[in-house]
Amino acid sequence: MEKFKNLSVEKQTIIIDATLLSFGTNGYKKTSVSDIAAAAGISKAMIFHYFGTKKTLYLYLIELCGNILMKEINEKFDANVTDFFGRIKLATDIKISVLKKHPSILSFLNSVYFETDDEVITEIKDFLAKGEVFRSKIVFDDMDASKFKDGIDPKLVMKMLVLLAEGYVCQSSSKAGFDFEPLHKEFNEYLDLLKKNFYKEEYL
Repeated sequence: MEKFKNLSVEKQTIIIDATLLSFGTNGYKKTSVSDIAAAAGISKAMIFHYFGTKKTLYLYLIELCGNILMKEINEKFDANVTDFFGRIKLATDIKISVLKKHPSILSFLNSVYFETDDEVITEIKDFLAKGEVFRSKIVFDDMDASKFKDGIDPKLVMKMLVLLAEGYVCQSSSKAGFDFEPLHKEFNEYLDLLKKNFYKEEYL
């Protein structure tokens, strides 16, 4: 990995983007090192030189993408926002801004979510578990749960929103040059609808 990190940022970016696209399009098992090398415009030997194995490269990308998203959220998230739906909207806005800057991340992370290859499945489960812990911390730490109607479980509402977001990811990652804005607008409309139904009248 040190040999890769010693490359110029421009060269690293070319290799990373090509690799994200390759894995995102074909998944882990069906993506060969030859495919990655061809997409990156380098030799197959150089991929092994930089990363050692396909698995090492794949896991590096998972960690990289996760760190990019978490770094942006940690830096831009406003903890003074205590409203549940306000926090969801803010986190979503930050994520979308990241994906607009790094569009290849979307298809890659979507493919990771659905990957079942035994060679990487354990590491993927660990990655997804860490993501869930991070998401819960962002949404629930010091969140004002008193706004919800009696009997409404915020964690159950969160599960609904995660499933909704996953559906959007599946839809968006299957399209090249995807326009986030219509689905972003629609997602916010769903949040407003849920807020009207789950919050006490005085908080609407």
